Amino acid sequence: MTSSSPIRVALVDDQQLVRSGLGMLINSQPDLNVVLQAGNGIEALAGLSATAADVILMDVRMPGMDGLETTRKLMERTKMAPAGSWLADLKIVVLTTFDLDEYALAAIQAGASGFLLKDAPPEELLGAIRTVFAGDAVIAPSTTRRLLDHVAPMLSAPSPANDVNAAAVASLTGREHEVFVLIANGLSNPEIARQLFVSEATVKTHVGHILAKLNARDRVQVVVIAYETGIVTPR
Repeated sequence: MTSSSPIRVALVDDQQLVRSGLGMLINSQPDLNVVLQAGNGIEALAGLSATAADVILMDVRMPGMDGLETTRKLMERTKMAPAGSWLADLKIVVLTTFDLDEYALAAIQAGASGFLLKDAPPEELLGAIRTVFAGDAVIAPSTTRRLLDHVAPMLSAPSPANDVNAAAVASLTGREHEVFVLIANGLSNPEIARQLFVSEATVKTHVGHILAKLNARDRVQVVVIAYETGIVTPR
């Protein structure tokens, strides 16, 4: 996709009224284009076998195949996709009706890049699509942080996965660890650059190393790992 092409958005929700409303809102923006609508995960997986998308807005609670299972299956596809392909770079934002939905947390752990409330203001929803697509911006809106704070005890409970994450965090250099903590606290690259008195390009390099060492898809996965390893605790 070229930089001037609209961001391709897929809508997955079992309520046609919700899909129609979101579709009209998204298509009103010159840089966004709805390319696929699906009523459940089964339809979404079938549609995305034939249609390329950049960002998926997905309801977590749907009949047939819910958003959590669909996210897991799509993440399996992205791992197999060639680097640089649309599928390898696919991002998912899950939609939920309440902000302490542990289903949404499970979707984030499965690979979604964050979640939004269905009644979020239009500008927040449109901004989230652009932010997630950009990849290097902060993808931890206040709703995501509130959810993570709510389930922090469960996240930080001992588990083999947390042991792996702790070892990965221990492998970070001193400066990478500083950047890791600042990402986990919701700072953007420009904010981190100002705080550490370095260039934004340097921060981007550190972020790339951190994502690779932690085997994290994006910044929201970094935030989750920070909670799991106790680097960030509820406020």
